[in-house]
Amino acid sequence: MDAKQNNEQEQDNNTKQQNNDESRLRTDSESSTDSMTRFVLPSLDGSPPKVVTMDEVASMLKNLKNMELAHEIALNPEFKLQRYEPPMDSLEGRIKTMVHKAFWDLLRQQLERQPPAYDQAIRLLGEIKEDFPQLLSAKNASLLGRINAALDEQLVRQQAERGVLDFRAYANFVINLLASMCSPARDETVAKLRDIEDVVDTFRGIFETMSLMKLDMANFMLAVARSDIAANSVQYEKQKFSTYLREFHGNAGFPATEDWLQRHRPGCNSTDDITYNAYMQLLDYPAEKEFPELLRIDKERFEGLSWRAQRLILCASLISVAQSVPVISQRRENRQQLAQQLEILMQHVKQEDQIEAAIESCREQIRAFISTSLAKEQMQPLSDAQQTQLLSQLQQLANKTSPVRNLMTSRLNGFVRVALRSNGNIPPPPSGFADFEEELVAFIASFRRLVSYNHAVFGEYFNQLLGNNGQRESSEPVADACGLASNVAQVAKP
Repeated sequence: MDAKQNNEQEQDNNTKQQNNDESRLRTDSESSTDSMTRFVLPSLDGSPPKVVTMDEVASMLKNLKNMELAHEIALNPEFKLQRYEPPMDSLEGRIKTMVHKAFWDLLRQQLERQPPAYDQAIRLLGEIKEDFPQLLSAKNASLLGRINAALDEQLVRQQAERGVLDFRAYANFVINLLASMCSPARDETVAKLRDIEDVVDTFRGIFETMSLMKLDMANFMLAVARSDIAANSVQYEKQKFSTYLREFHGNAGFPATEDWLQRHRPGCNSTDDITYNAYMQLLDYPAEKEFPELLRIDKERFEGLSWRAQRLILCASLISVAQSVPVISQRRENRQQLAQQLEILMQHVKQEDQIEAAIESCREQIRAFISTSLAKEQMQPLSDAQQTQLLSQLQQLANKTSPVRNLMTSRLNGFVRVALRSNGNIPPPPSGFADFEEELVAFIASFRRLVSYNHAVFGEYFNQLLGNNGQRESSEPVADACGLASNVAQVAKP
């Protein structure tokens, strides 16, 4: 008798433990599905990325609560939110993988029981129901009402208790809803859900698809709010900066910013001249100097633009040397075709130690192109001496002190200086850069936009640092000269 009671007690304990484990896994699954629909926001240089939910994104876009997000939207018209996915080799990534696997394994185990258990399935349908409001606008109240009625937990539980719950039918119902709601880009993804025979795998696919659709919705909200954010972001950042100055008045300040400005005081007659020279240095900022604190949020952008400038200088230098051969200098179509090839070979150069290898590739391309062009016109090939001299001159361009490279650097700097002071109009390309005009225009538009935006936010403070008490000595404001007043969005994307 005692043995029988002990056995029953043990079975009862095992059942309770199993129920506790299932309850724990259900709780974990809820938090794990949330992680599938979080988004990564841009952050200040060196700081960890901020991870937010759909509701937080909606609030930020509506109330302009995140400076980094507003800054990114204003400067990068192509910016889109990305899903947050923890690295697979991180603790968070491993936990997420284990919890998800446990969740879906438990669902499969319950459905395969005789009779099936539907606790996990009911919870799953409840989570899907809770996700739909994030995929619908407020104008779709009637559709949301129909979804809530169809996925009502009490109704689903009653069907399960009577043994008539058709889990596959609910999957088809959800798939049909997704098909009617998704963007054209997701049509194929949703259609593939219908081909999955296993019902558990079907719902896994549904969750993944809904996660993608949440990303689409978040970026749709961003697109709708973009114009208002771009129009108000400068004022918002100025207010945030003004609040910071009031709260931390008298503290350490911004020594790197002040040093950056003061370094350009010698030889300048006005704060305008100092500021212009300081901005120009951002295209070739000294590695030994600390980057200005106030511009640090855009440090990667300025570095990217610096390398765009270096690539333009290298391409212009290469084509200049190549024009020592008449078949290049006297054949416009040949020069333009070669210039395009050089741009392609140079497009991935983003570090100093990559330049020499890129120059070598361009050198071989120029040699081959000239040989082919001469042969097409049935002209004499270059002599060994001519070819050796040409290749030697090209190789010298790998050295930053190369006379040709220095000349092209000077010409580009002059072009940038004029462009910064112009009233919205971009000057014609300097000599040697005409064959790269498209990239040159894109580069200067990005640089002007970045400079004008930051000057609109911090210009008054820069003047105070320079001892001008916020009053400009010139009638030519940097921000207006760079096109900020026209509020024309320029792509600032390295």
